[in-house]
Amino acid sequence: MSGQVDHKVILLVEDNPDDEALTIRALNRNHIGNQVVVAHDGVEALDYLFATGLYANRDTSLKPAVILLDLKLPRLNGLEVLRRLRGNDLTKLLPVVILTTSNEEQDLLDSYNLGCNSYIRKPVDFLQFSEAIRQLGMYWLLMNQSPPT
Repeated sequence: MSGQVDHKVILLVEDNPDDEALTIRALNRNHIGNQVVVAHDGVEALDYLFATGLYANRDTSLKPAVILLDLKLPRLNGLEVLRRLRGNDLTKLLPVVILTTSNEEQDLLDSYNLGCNSYIRKPVDFLQFSEAIRQLGMYWLLMNQSPPT
């Protein structure tokens, strides 16, 4: 899958080091060679996307191809991150995939009501998780047509 899509950045918003490592391992296992930028909480994710804080000098014209967003985050939860993304012209069209362990029906409803593009519950089994990441990469990095910038 690498090659023509390597330049597309994946923004992974994940506070759990084990889940971060698992996601990156699954990406590598499936030969998804895209750069992965990791934000460890909601505030850091927004700083990256809006070029503030530690990312004040980042070029905001370089947008991630997809955002993998956990819901249970410190400082600012994933639903609030999604709300702010959808409320800003710079980020309202970015593909956002909720990638969470939450089994709460309300989280699922809230995520879609706020405009997520997809909601994936993290499988416990690594092989299932790896397959979910492979399919995610195939769709969002190869098949999906992003809106023009």
